This record gives sequence, structure tokens and C-alpha cells, in this order.
Amino acid sequence: MGSSLRVAVVGGGIIGTAVARHLATEHDAEVTLLDKEEHLAAHQTGHNSGVVHAGLYYEPGSLKATLCRRGVGLLQDFVQRHDIAYDECGKVVVALDAVQAARLDDLHARAVANGVPGARLVDADGLREIEPAATGVRALHSPQTAIVDYPAVTRALAAELTAAGGRLRLGHEVVGLTDTGTGVRVTTTAKGARDGNEYDLVVVCGGLQSDRLAGLLGEDRTPRIVPFYGDYFVLPREQRDVVRGMVYPVPDPRYPFLGVHVTPRVDGVLTLGPNAFLSLGRESYRRTLPVPADVLDVVGFSGFWRFAAGNLAAAVRESRTALSSRQFVAEARRYVPALDTSGAVRGTRGVRAQAMGADGRLVDDFVITGTDRVVLVRNAPSPGATSALAIAEHVVAEALARRAS
Repeated sequence: MGSSLRVAVVGGGIIGTAVARHLATEHDAEVTLLDKEEHLAAHQTGHNSGVVHAGLYYEPGSLKATLCRRGVGLLQDFVQRHDIAYDECGKVVVALDAVQAARLDDLHARAVANGVPGARLVDADGLREIEPAATGVRALHSPQTAIVDYPAVTRALAAELTAAGGRLRLGHEVVGLTDTGTGVRVTTTAKGARDGNEYDLVVVCGGLQSDRLAGLLGEDRTPRIVPFYGDYFVLPREQRDVVRGMVYPVPDPRYPFLGVHVTPRVDGVLTLGPNAFLSLGRESYRRTLPVPADVLDVVGFSGFWRFAAGNLAAAVRESRTALSSRQFVAEARRYVPALDTSGAVRGTRGVRAQAMGADGRLVDDFVITGTDRVVLVRNAPSPGATSALAIAEHVVAEALARRAS
């Protein structure tokens, strides 16, 4: 492929930036990266815990499983080249009782099937050797689960993009996408002015707005993005040394999210969280008034009501941590009783772009659709950041294969 192929990538999170950089550096395309914000990584990429997932949870053979493992290797090489903070501190998934302990067998089997390095089951004594302050009857240890600075990774990807001749157009919101039959016209607004350009290929990595961007093309907006916020609490720095790595609860198959866990960050602080509760705004990172358009999108979607009806117990469980800071930090202390949470303060809030089907089920795997002129990344929640460089490879390969057929 020569440089005559003009490509627009919509979305300046880690996935969109990785796609743009891959096109510019590996395929010599003429690439423009568009984002409505004035800086990169403004949404999910800049509001997560920084975990580099090893691949414990994902269905073997799924895109999540495959691209997560590939993504870890690519990410490790990338951060080493760019001298970005990366700490392979490890993770234990801790069972507090016999029921949870039995669930670890299935989780371990998935880890083995997915090729997670060093994943092993340990008893209570083994857990204390790995994490002396943690309490549990059994655990799954993943020694190579890591933490990283994802916004720094995104900035470094953008630097490689521009060095290869790519363009960043920040502060440009995409308000129109039209397939003209020979290309795709992208209409943007910036500071009140409208602009439009036609491209041979458009890759949409819109995260929290992915269903709305698909709607601009006339695509079905289902799977619909239903936003769930996750709060974090930050502990005083002297608490960082209480744990060596991450301490997670065992996933409960009755609930769609993991629950509160203990995670160090590369900046030297310890975080508790996140919980998961319906967000009244797709980009509401503080406790603000509801965003009417976002609320209407949820309540007007029949799939949400099916989801709600089937997850009342999960809503009750999560509401405790959503409404009570004391309950929130108490959840973490169930696994690490030695934590002094008296100095805990609220940290950043994240909002997860979770795709939901019309049947009310959360879409579990990555979803990437498209034609020879448009690729839509419809669902890329965790481990999306971990997998970003591998998602970029996959998206570009699929797009170019469609153009060649």
C-alpha cells in the first residue's frame, strides 16, 4: 500500500492512537487522528487503574484472550523503547471461603488455556508468602500482571504517529460520517466552525460514543453503550508498602463486574476500587447533575430494562459501595485487613463504555465491524488498553484485507 491511501482515525484514546500510529509507521498511509478533546487519553484511557492484564478471565479463543496476550508483549517492547514506567508487580485473586475457592479452578483453567505465564493456584500459606498482608483460604497468583502509565503510552504512540508524518487534529468533534460510495466524508466542528474532508478509509475508535458514531453512518446503534462508573479511593503513600502487588476478589458469575480490589499505581500510591454503578453521564467523572441525552439513551433502550431485571442483586450489592464510602473501603479490607483506610480520599472516577445487546446481555468480547471503507470498534472494554497495540494490528489487517478483496 502506498502513501496515497488517506485514512482518518476517530478517537484519541489509546486504541485509536495505536491504530493511527500503526497505519502511519507500518503501512505508510496518510493518517489524520481526530478527537473532540484538546488532549489525548481524555476519557477511558486516562481514567483507569493502569493494570496490564495477563489474560486470566477471558474465554479461550476469544478476541479478548488472543489480543490481550499479544498486546502484553507488544506493550512491553514499546514501553522499554520509550522508557515508560512499567511494574510487573503481580496479582493474587483471593478466595475468602470454600465457594470462592472452588471457582478458582475454572479461572486457573482459563489462564492456562490462554497461556498466562506462571499462573498457579496456592493455598492460604502460599498466599501469605506472596502477599503477607492478604487474607484468604486460596488464591490464584499471576506473577506477570503489571501496572503502567497508559496516558504516557498514548502520548508516545502519538509522537511516533507525527514523526511518521501523521496529523493530530485535537478539538475537532466528528458530527458527520457519510459513505459517498468512493470514500467517506468526515464532517467536524472546531470552535464553532464546520469542516469536511473525504478519506479512503475511516477507523472509528469512539469508546463511550461508539454507538452514536456508528449511528452517523446509518448503522444500527445496537449494541448500545450503557455507561457504568467506577469510583476509586486513594490511600496515603505510606500505605503503598502494605501490599507487594494487586489483590483482587474472585469473580462472582452472578454479577457482571469484578468488585472492589487493591491496586498500586506506577506513581507510588495505592488505590481501592473500582465499584460499578450506572452512570448518569457518559463522560461524567465527578458527582455532577445527570446528562439528559445520556439518561434518555439508557432509559429508552429496552435492553437496559432486561439487564436491570436480571441483575437486581448486583445493583443492590453495588449500591452499597456507591452510597457509602465506609462500605467501599471496607470491601477492600476484607482481603487486606492491615490496610489503614482512615486517610482514604476520593480519586478519579472512570466510566466504562460497556456495550449491551437488545437482549439485555453485556457484550463480553471485543466487537469490531466494518466494510472496505469503514471500520467500527464497537466494544473494547477491559482489557482494551492492555490489548491496544494488538487491536491496532488486528483492525488494520482486517481493513486492508477487505480493501484488497
